[in-house]
Amino acid sequence: MPVEHRDDQFEDRLGAALRNAGGAFDADRAALVAGGESRGRRLRMRRRTAVVSGAAAIALVGVGGALVAPWGGDGTGQRAVGAGGTTVGPGDASSTPTPTAAPSPVSGAQLLSTLKELLPEGKYSEELARGTNSERGPSVYAVYDDGKGASALAVGFNRFEPGSVQARQATECPDSAFTPYDDCTRTTLPGGALLKIVKGYEYPDRRVDTKMWTATLLTADGASVSVTEWNAAAQKGSPISRPEPPMSSSQLKTFVTDPAWLRVVNAIPPDPATETPSAPSQTPGVDSGSIVATLTDLLPNHLVVVAKSGEGTEFGYVVVDDGKGKSFVQINVQPNMGDVEGELFGAGSGAVTLPDGIKVVVRQGAGDDKGKGLVMRTADAIWPDGLRVVVSAFNSASQITGPTRENPALTLDQLKAIATDSKWPGLLPPPPN
Repeated sequence: MPVEHRDDQFEDRLGAALRNAGGAFDADRAALVAGGESRGRRLRMRRRTAVVSGAAAIALVGVGGALVAPWGGDGTGQRAVGAGGTTVGPGDASSTPTPTAAPSPVSGAQLLSTLKELLPEGKYSEELARGTNSERGPSVYAVYDDGKGASALAVGFNRFEPGSVQARQATECPDSAFTPYDDCTRTTLPGGALLKIVKGYEYPDRRVDTKMWTATLLTADGASVSVTEWNAAAQKGSPISRPEPPMSSSQLKTFVTDPAWLRVVNAIPPDPATETPSAPSQTPGVDSGSIVATLTDLLPNHLVVVAKSGEGTEFGYVVVDDGKGKSFVQINVQPNMGDVEGELFGAGSGAVTLPDGIKVVVRQGAGDDKGKGLVMRTADAIWPDGLRVVVSAFNSASQITGPTRENPALTLDQLKAIATDSKWPGLLPPPPN
């Protein structure tokens, strides 16, 4: 029998799967807010909250925190769950029209039944599920064995505003500077849906080679289904039970595009929090392209940029080389951070106030907590108007690989000069009308 969302074990399992799928979703808020540092992953330090988003393209936080993830099988079935929705076959995941009547709820038992119908015959254990009426949103988890070894599997459901940052991130391949993977494909299907398949690993630092493969479907109208499979019976702390997860890329595609799953998304009750438009932030985020361009311009002339980050806001990075080895340099540029000034730059922080009112703290310490020998140097500055600039340099080419040199390519004084440069306020876009 399936266990609905109130089961503590279910919450622990899916919570762990959600954190592990991205490798970085359970942010150390104390470290991010008080120290403004990232250890082993990209960070985006936001006012009143901290979000680690380096692997956001792998795991999706859905309606009520539902997990979006995949498992194994050949996905040959074409089953329907609940009422409403549109018929979508493999390779033809089109937009899901708004139903004329409220669709029937889908129970956890129905989700588990659909899962088993879509997978080849096998043995199941640790079956856990919650339906569409759950406050935390629908999700399914099971350990599946097709005779070739046990595999932990999870499926989750989501809905995004079409064209939003969250929708874009859901279908982007992860940045290899933060998330190692063997392969990532991104395909546009008939009807405008996007399908992303990532063949990656459970641990960003690859300390154990547990594989984690994920397929994410996003329709043109924002409905999302994601499936995750591992080559072990549990996400973490379990021995590898098979060479690879059970489903191949083509099987993942067939499985995640089955119309039964989109009908589950349609049956999720509207979230009142998303129905009420939120007030716009006082100042929009700074474009990552402008951040990287400015950072590059402020680097010492002897440093050559050999890699840089892609699209986004408030965050960017470059990889530089001075002939002595590559060095990873990351930066966050965040407006309206005055409400955390006392925590980050108050008494005991070591902050120095410059003549123009900018407060700045510099520090050096371990760049990871895995004993790899990474060194991180950081300069953290805040302007009188609340603009915060945090720039860090590592003695490695990324935050998930070992040292490439003895020390970072930038000194603390050089980082301080970059963080307090007068060019940063000029990047802020005008506040919305």
